Amino acid sequence: MQKPINRVLVYIDGSEESIMAAQFAIVMCKTMKLELYALYVVNTKALEELVKSRIFLAQEQEEYSRDIEKDADRYLNHVKHLALQKGFTIETIKRRGTPFLEIKNEISQRQIDLLVIGEISKIRSRRDELFNETERAMRNVNCSVLIVKDEERVFNMYESLV
Repeated sequence: MQKPINRVLVYIDGSEESIMAAQFAIVMCKTMKLELYALYVVNTKALEELVKSRIFLAQEQEEYSRDIEKDADRYLNHVKHLALQKGFTIETIKRRGTPFLEIKNEISQRQIDLLVIGEISKIRSRRDELFNETERAMRNVNCSVLIVKDEERVFNMYESLV
């Protein structure tokens, strides 16, 4: 019988919840001997909306875009370091675009069996509900989704992993 899960993708968005999801994914994948990928998507759609609504000028968009690219690299390096601390290897991926579409694309291209995400933030408005990219991905991907909760338990599992 084939294993039900071989490849796992954890979505990193820079939130504490996504880092906790990465820790959980590292524990799970090392323990179960699974492949693990971490994806960060630079949200170009959001950048374009800021320019359209005249919150940013084009020049400011470029500067902000560079800052987000640096953040993406920093978070992916942090997750890679978390894995290496536990003697595990993770492949990191950075994409530009609309997050939920890029997540769907990576899942399809890499034949991912499980998407791991952090707890979805509380919805403060109808607009938040419509534009939460993580939730859109959760609802639209063609694989199972695991939502990681219980920060203290995850931290303890990660710390005890040899």
